[in-house]
Amino acid sequence: MNVHAIRAIYTFELSRTWRTLFQSIASPVLSTSLYFIVFGSAIGSRMQTVDGVSYGAYIVPGLIMLTLLSESISNASFGIYLPKFTGTIYEVLSAPVSVAEIVIGYVGAAATKSMIIGLITLATARLFVPFEIVHPVLALGFLVLIAVTFSLFGFVLGLWADSFEKLQIVPLMIVTPLTFLGGTFYSIDMLPPLWRTVTLFNPVVYLVNGFRWTFYGVADVNFGISAGMTFLFMLACLGIVWWVFRTGYRLRP
Repeated sequence: MNVHAIRAIYTFELSRTWRTLFQSIASPVLSTSLYFIVFGSAIGSRMQTVDGVSYGAYIVPGLIMLTLLSESISNASFGIYLPKFTGTIYEVLSAPVSVAEIVIGYVGAAATKSMIIGLITLATARLFVPFEIVHPVLALGFLVLIAVTFSLFGFVLGLWADSFEKLQIVPLMIVTPLTFLGGTFYSIDMLPPLWRTVTLFNPVVYLVNGFRWTFYGVADVNFGISAGMTFLFMLACLGIVWWVFRTGYRLRP
């Protein structure tokens, strides 16, 4: 394992974060505050509790998940697309660096940044509502699993995209709507039986509910199922990344 190569890629990718530190911090703080003002105050005044948890605290895991998914995908996709766009990816491919080392460097940096943003979102939420995390170790582990999984997904998206417009299609047109419809701001048990069944086909439901269970011990979906499906999705992304580097798809002319 070429640790020096991993560290070089990892630190280079993180250096972009420090150059836009204010934007990286201000954006989640502002968006989280707005969500609490709109949903926490307006809706929370009419919906006091959900599953025995105050509504303001109930939406905290969903807000963190909303931020984590978008940040993981955008950071990883842009991180690998930019070298493709500028042509510097060929220097990486010609260097004595394995596929695993390239993926660890790029994905590790994207996951680290998204986790930092997720923790900032958590700290911001704590200013608005009091809450306790019932399973803090599982919460941290699940946070890492989701950050790595969707950073891998973003990495795949960056390998696939051949324009800046395509980088935005999946996050804006698919991931964001699925997140809002995945129980972020409500319990899927509130839905009619038919729509509840349809909602179970939304993968974000399992992410939000798995993370919510680590906070409060209540969820609409079993935690084991949530963690298992997330792990399987991560393996699928790893398989796609391996195939892309094996075949040179969208990497070599």
